[in-house]
Amino acid sequence: MKLRNTTSGKILRKIILAIVALVVLAGLAVLVAFSVTHTRLTRTYSLQVPTVVVKSDAASVERGRHLATISGCMDCHGKDFAGTVVINDAVVGHLSGPNLTRGKGGLPTDYSDLDYVRAIRHGIARNGRPLLLMPSFDYTGLSDEDLGALIAFLKSVPAVDRPSGVVEPGPLMKVLIAVGEMKIDAARIDHGAKRPVSVAAEPTAEYGRYLSASCSGCHGTNFAGGKIPGAPPDWPLAPNLTPATGAFMSQASAADFMHVLRTRTLPDGRQLSPVMPVGFGQMTDLELTALYNYLKTVPAVAVKK
Repeated sequence: MKLRNTTSGKILRKIILAIVALVVLAGLAVLVAFSVTHTRLTRTYSLQVPTVVVKSDAASVERGRHLATISGCMDCHGKDFAGTVVINDAVVGHLSGPNLTRGKGGLPTDYSDLDYVRAIRHGIARNGRPLLLMPSFDYTGLSDEDLGALIAFLKSVPAVDRPSGVVEPGPLMKVLIAVGEMKIDAARIDHGAKRPVSVAAEPTAEYGRYLSASCSGCHGTNFAGGKIPGAPPDWPLAPNLTPATGAFMSQASAADFMHVLRTRTLPDGRQLSPVMPVGFGQMTDLELTALYNYLKTVPAVAVKK
């Protein structure tokens, strides 16, 4: 059907042309975003990774087990550390934590201590490519002693024969990576920074700051919460952990803080979201006290309405 050369026909043609132009521009933008993301995910990092001492005594392995528990490692790698599905969404992506055991489908037999250090502290695979799912920015500041203990524990877990799941970012995640809303940890870590040899475990704000690194991945480096980068649309916002007016930490006592993390129940009776790692509630009294003392010192950020 031909459009008549009338005023309404001219307007309709302009609308159609505008829609076509928008579709073309949107398609080009997506192609550019996918190209940028591909470049960032296939970049090769060449690092001289300093080694750490990895002891095999029972105390070191137990310390590593505790660190793995309170750092949320099981949320991605499963209770048996053979991997589990984290996100399974056609728009966001299909992301699974890999099998970290030495069973079939897990880590190769020649996986070295330096390979562990490269992955955990630097977010880089043994082939030099960045690891997408591994939140190494949260763990890059681990002391040499704690990192060595964590590696000792991971090397001790029983072998499980299970293929590692896929790590395939979906279209939304690719766009978020391209525009910088979702960061590639390997690209933002200061790989040459000096890490502490050991950290004294004391109920102080300073030790709490050290422990809080595992919280920043969801709650942000300012702990103000909000949308979790790269999370599916149906995931809740991360709560504001600053002592701002209206935020939980503004009036919570240390006992309140411990109770919430241990029972996963807020003072008003609401349950914490399943997204919140259960391992944080298994911190010791000393660790929770230190974390509480630190969060009370961070700058208050107004609660988003």
